Amino acid sequence: MAEQIFPKWTNRLRTFLGLGAAGAGVFVLVLFAYGASPKTLNVGYAPDQPVPYSHAIHAGKLGIDCRYCHTTVEKAAAAAIPPTRTCMNCHERIRPESPKLALVRESARTGEAIPWVKVHDLPDYVFFDHSAHVTRGIGCVSCHGRVDRMDVVTQTQPLSMGWCLNCHRNPEAFLRPKDKVTDMAWKPAEPQAELGRRLREEYGIRPPTSCSTCHR
Repeated sequence: MAEQIFPKWTNRLRTFLGLGAAGAGVFVLVLFAYGASPKTLNVGYAPDQPVPYSHAIHAGKLGIDCRYCHTTVEKAAAAAIPPTRTCMNCHERIRPESPKLALVRESARTGEAIPWVKVHDLPDYVFFDHSAHVTRGIGCVSCHGRVDRMDVVTQTQPLSMGWCLNCHRNPEAFLRPKDKVTDMAWKPAEPQAELGRRLREEYGIRPPTSCSTCHR
């Protein structure tokens, strides 16, 4: 009879190794699914900008309305990035020599656009119309968060297809009076569900959910 080289407990290693391999497979799948989800890839995205523009100061402390800079948000699909002239309307007189505004002054002098980095960037195959939302009672805060508190604009929502469909299927949860769409701090004086139902009827809100709504 051959002498046993390994102790008997090593026979159980095959079971543990099999379970470990199966567990590792599940772990990899979960890790990939979570890591590739919009919530992981996009939420929290806050790129450095060529000019340190603080929305917390401009939209928050100074109370500048979103539409002063994003002039097309009520009449076009894109919200529009403000031209340098908009910045200089104030900064020709306010801190005109600030080193933080060197690129703004250079842009005004040369006519070269400031290379702002887009934060909320939908795929090319997705069509989104800002005007269709803000003119029907969907506030800026619903998609962009409390920008008036952000020194650096950060993506707060996944902007995924499921996230958009949730709003289209239940717009009552997000509707507000049309004159409050840019008021980041606005709170309803009545339960949101009741207000939403009333505004949906008043505004005739019937959000489509067909594929062609966003994929054209």
